[in-house]
Amino acid sequence: MVVAEEDLRARVEGRVGYITLTRGKVLNAVNRTIVDRMTEVLAAWAEDPTVALVMIDADSEKAFSAGGDLSAMYHFGKSGDYQSGNDFWRDEYRLNAMIDRFPKPYVPFMDGIVMGGGVGISAHGSHRIVTEHSVVAMPECAIGLIPDVGGSYLLRQAPGRLGEYLGLTGTRMNGADAVYAKFADHYVPRERLADLKARLIETGDVGEISRFEVAAPASDLEARLFDIARIFSGPTVEAIRDMLAEDEAEWALKAHEAISKASPISLLCTLWAVRGGRSLPEALRNEYRFVSRVLEHGDFVEGIRAVIIDKDRNPKWRYAALEAVPQCSLCQMTAEAEGGDPDFG
Repeated sequence: MVVAEEDLRARVEGRVGYITLTRGKVLNAVNRTIVDRMTEVLAAWAEDPTVALVMIDADSEKAFSAGGDLSAMYHFGKSGDYQSGNDFWRDEYRLNAMIDRFPKPYVPFMDGIVMGGGVGISAHGSHRIVTEHSVVAMPECAIGLIPDVGGSYLLRQAPGRLGEYLGLTGTRMNGADAVYAKFADHYVPRERLADLKARLIETGDVGEISRFEVAAPASDLEARLFDIARIFSGPTVEAIRDMLAEDEAEWALKAHEAISKASPISLLCTLWAVRGGRSLPEALRNEYRFVSRVLEHGDFVEGIRAVIIDKDRNPKWRYAALEAVPQCSLCQMTAEAEGGDPDFG
């Protein structure tokens, strides 16, 4: 099977089912075409005895994928077409679950920027590769969303309280941090990627990765693990924010600033999500409950406006502070999805 479209190329080379994202001009934002075609080819390759493993990369060194298609979501929200947005999220999350349980090795090359939706099509893989140029993050609170595409589950698996820290602040990880936080498995210098890909295509053997990887450098996250845990084990976002305000360390000041600027609804629901889903299907279910309402009742449309459309970086959130968010709003955003929760496996 060969799929060649404007947004991606999917083909079989040697022993490998090979997907390359080709939306470099928009940092390979995950759109409907990518979700549908990836779902199609993965279903076929799972049953194809000539395919030993799957690789996914991008044709841009700048970004593997910087997130989802925010412009499309903005259009859905502004036009009141909430169902199209919800349908996309449902199908995207099912793709994330498919990657997690894929019966063959799934090898994403997480080189360059990997955020949001890009994390969803990479970090659920079995043999996740980062480089010295990787930038991995879940910055959704800054645009009125929550870490989704199974991101809340990945954050929950991170050591200590890194999940709460990374989810609430959107802090960017380098390749070493991503390995330490369990978002990646192998650290391979960019200059070795081409030879590694060629070797995998020839052999279909993921054991070859060990010949090209190197030990990841020391992680700044590991060095701050105790201090992060001390603060981000707080029972509420308000408590975490207040403890950050009392800490004079540079990382704490930056974390406090990020939380102060983010959507209050998103922050509160992010803590709920990261401390919630104990399995990927449960996490996806929780995330879907939130996102299926966020276009109509949350801050996502305003967040996209401020960052992508008008670019004024000055969002007017629905509620001005964490303390101003009513309990009924949180209950609305986290209750069972209308019509019942989708099945994510």
